[in-house]
Amino acid sequence: MNISEQIAQELGIRPKQAEAAISLIDEGNTIPFISRYRKEATGSLNDEILRALDEKLRYLRNLEERKTAVLASIDEQGRLTDELRTAIENASQLVTVEDLYRPYRPKRRTRAMIALEKGLRPLADLIRSQDTHGKLYEIAAGYICSDDTAPEKNVLSAEEAIAGAQDIIAEDISDNADYRSAIRKACAGHSVLHASLKNEEARGLDEKGTFEAYYDYEEGIRKIPGHRILAVNRGEASGILGVKLEMPLDSITAALERDLIRKKDPETELVLKAAIADSLKRLIAPSVERELRNDLTERAEEGAMKMFGKNLEQLLMQPPIEGVTVLGWDPAFRTGCKLAVADPTGKILDTAVIYPTAPHNKIEEAKRVLKKLINKYGVDVISLGNGTASRESEQVICDLIRELETEKHSGAAGSEGSRNAGHSLKYVIVNEAGASVYSASELGTEEFPEFDVGQRSSASMARRLQDPLAELVKMDPKAIGVGQYQHDMDQKKLAESLGAVIEDCVNKVGVDLNTASASLLAYVSGINKTLAKNIVSYREANGRFRSRKELLKVPKLGPKAFEQCAGFLRIRGGSDPLDMTAVHPESYKVAEALLAKLGYAAGDISGGGLEGITKKAGKLKQLAAELGVGEPTLQDILKELEKPGRDPREEMPKPVLKSDVLSMEDLKEGMVLQGTVRNIVDFGAFVDIGVHQDGLVHISRMTDKYIKNPMEVVSVGDIVKVKIISVDLKKQRIALSMKD
Repeated sequence: MNISEQIAQELGIRPKQAEAAISLIDEGNTIPFISRYRKEATGSLNDEILRALDEKLRYLRNLEERKTAVLASIDEQGRLTDELRTAIENASQLVTVEDLYRPYRPKRRTRAMIALEKGLRPLADLIRSQDTHGKLYEIAAGYICSDDTAPEKNVLSAEEAIAGAQDIIAEDISDNADYRSAIRKACAGHSVLHASLKNEEARGLDEKGTFEAYYDYEEGIRKIPGHRILAVNRGEASGILGVKLEMPLDSITAALERDLIRKKDPETELVLKAAIADSLKRLIAPSVERELRNDLTERAEEGAMKMFGKNLEQLLMQPPIEGVTVLGWDPAFRTGCKLAVADPTGKILDTAVIYPTAPHNKIEEAKRVLKKLINKYGVDVISLGNGTASRESEQVICDLIRELETEKHSGAAGSEGSRNAGHSLKYVIVNEAGASVYSASELGTEEFPEFDVGQRSSASMARRLQDPLAELVKMDPKAIGVGQYQHDMDQKKLAESLGAVIEDCVNKVGVDLNTASASLLAYVSGINKTLAKNIVSYREANGRFRSRKELLKVPKLGPKAFEQCAGFLRIRGGSDPLDMTAVHPESYKVAEALLAKLGYAAGDISGGGLEGITKKAGKLKQLAAELGVGEPTLQDILKELEKPGRDPREEMPKPVLKSDVLSMEDLKEGMVLQGTVRNIVDFGAFVDIGVHQDGLVHISRMTDKYIKNPMEVVSVGDIVKVKIISVDLKKQRIALSMKD
């Protein structure tokens, strides 16, 4: 079975689909480009399947490279047999290749090697055959030798000869690929993970009782959910937990004895039993335990990465709040609260610092500054970060809103507190995770060189409400705060996984070529960081792009990069109306022919789209044949002409805008509230219900139906109704239910 057939089988797709996708990847096409513009070739494989295919392709190619290296190494030793070659070539997993290579892999000096140098291989083979006829010690005595010129080869007694032979047998058992595979399988199915408090000193390290649930914990490894594995690993790494794997060594020992001990010879039976026990305890068990712990960790990390990726995708795909002026508020105590006003395009109009929180408590002065900014710029929404001093800042905002409402209704027009806007001021709490990292970064400094870190952070608070995707791509995705145990994972794999999620989101939405930052452009298909900076530099030097073709004038942006990126970049008000759509330039002639056939001109789409054009097109299969294009591409063109540059984020629930505040003290059991899902983990979802602390809806309280994953019920950003189950003021914990 070749690679494409194997991938097709594992992913449940047709071999021709796999072959086409592999060919396109090898030609240098990106996953978003293949998914969007090569549907005919791949049979409309989506981003998720293509990502899985790409990952599997890399794994299998690495496997083939490893097989080649292993075969060459064994062949150089003159020990490659036809049977061994076939076994290695047919191996479908890397672990199988390594098991087969183990006896031939260069090793550090072992006890078995020393015994082999002493010439004890024949004795070991004789013991394995159990043909000593009760004369083991007499036979072993024949291996006694002493040579002053080579003392390392001396065998001084029959007991020493037998011990050396036993070492050889133990290593033979350990190096046997079939035994290794069977032992690994048995341990994977029946081992139990034990965790306990390491010692009383360790209890002091766990001041908050974070790992209290694992002070006396055990669970079969087949059933352990990923978040528990990661929690145990963190507790172990912190020096708080002692962790061990209890493997079914008794049953494994019995199985090996049945296979190796077939004759009733008490002397050789004792030696073989000792060799089996030594092989398991000293050679096999430690390495298998490491392998199983690594496998558990990899499985848990993979699950956590997938969940992190899904959470990140849902966060990035939150709908923008367009056409509003936003006041970003970065709360703090001693250093004051930083403010930044952003107009509807995200341009920062003004900044300020106020001190309404402790130790300053200059509340009235802060309100005067706020009213002035609100009145001057017509602020519609305050976007408040959820960090330190958020609770205290929220109270100030709510008091301010009440005062503004009173002034408005009392007719205090023209006063300092009046607002030009004809509707009430609202506020929303946004997750400020990652903002501090961005503010102190080179990118933050480059974007706002005249601002300090606080001003940059408040600007980010405003912009991440206006367009979450455009702002959040500037942050390290690991710092955005929608994952679990992200700092304990393989950081390279995590970065690759999250980078792929961002890339898919950016290209799914599309990017305005004339307003996008270099950070956003760098995630567009075919564009790297250098090209992104070149695009921005060209735009700054030459003004707005008037057409997609003009991209070819950007330094280092050649035909291949243009092919990959053009369809994902939008130009509004340019020279060609099709440039504002997701129609790829390679399909412009088809789109123009389609418009002409249906009685339209290209300019007709500029007024907001051609509603009903799909229905007017009639039978697509026949029309596609007439236009010389694939049916999937024709469907995509029609969708774009019907609603040019449509934003898939419009279908997502918008943030809840608020005008009053709750505290944890206000919460009562049985109270029903509306909240926003902020984060999803294996065991449930955290929901913002308007108090400083998010509440937890445990997976068991999400629905009456059995579910394996919270994502079967909720997504990040969902607006949900929840009931208060319990409130623990001391531990700052809120238990919620979505049932009833």
